[in-house]
Amino acid sequence: MDAFETVTLRDPSSPLTATYVPTAGMVATSLSDDGVELLGQRRGLQAYASNGKTMGIPILYPWANRLSSMGYGVDGAVVTLTPGTGGVRTDQHGVPIHGTLAAYKDWTVTTLLESQLTAELDFAARPALLATFPFPHLLTLDITLADRTLTVTTTVTATTGSRVPLCFGFHPYLQLPGVPRAQWRIETPAMRYQPVNAWGIPTGRVEQRDAASELLGDKFIDEGFDEVAPGSVFALSGGDRRIEVHFDEGFTAAQVFAPGDDDVVCFEPMAAPTDALRRGGYHVVQPGESAVARFRVAVG
Repeated sequence: MDAFETVTLRDPSSPLTATYVPTAGMVATSLSDDGVELLGQRRGLQAYASNGKTMGIPILYPWANRLSSMGYGVDGAVVTLTPGTGGVRTDQHGVPIHGTLAAYKDWTVTTLLESQLTAELDFAARPALLATFPFPHLLTLDITLADRTLTVTTTVTATTGSRVPLCFGFHPYLQLPGVPRAQWRIETPAMRYQPVNAWGIPTGRVEQRDAASELLGDKFIDEGFDEVAPGSVFALSGGDRRIEVHFDEGFTAAQVFAPGDDDVVCFEPMAAPTDALRRGGYHVVQPGESAVARFRVAVG
């Protein structure tokens, strides 16, 4: 088994710790509250590194969720994706899923303090990355842990004359150890539901959803949304614990996922809806400019 060097951040004001692995795609493998693990481990770090099986909090970049086919066009650039090449992975239906940076090794750590980790990835210097996303830019992740809150700030800076589409996201697997799944409560804000077809691709229909609070029970959930307002809060609670995911800025879409085969709930911050890289509806970073997206995981 490969050994990965980990970085553990410590909250100065509480026993909360967060562990990241820069050489495995800057994935968060742990958010631990005095020894209680709050991130779903799924199949573990090794499975993520070897075949992209997600766990913890991975980044989904440069697109989150699925694309409806093996190619896309942006600003006259037509990109053809090849499964198994350049980090492209496919789901059970053979469509590309979750971008190309799963367990990507070559992040550069620029800041490492007790409660802060910053790392960057320069697409312009990586021909293999540009082959699947030909828009040179600098991608920076800034992670801080303070006041019982993990804050993840993503900055995308367009470094040449190309505009950069923003379709990325994150996939936090949250869990409540010691509380039966059926007793977990999930809270979601008002947003717009996007029904999908059998391949998980939006159908084009939309439906407004009010803010909701419900017990998870035996429900299986895998639903996509857009029109998520800045500052929206999603929450998972049970027993005497509450975990909130705050979509502070830059994340206008979300996936809510509660699988039937694992006791985890995901509130996935997304910069654009599923398949936006093909069908449009995303924001772009103009040449020479930067865009910032931020979410927080607050532990009650």
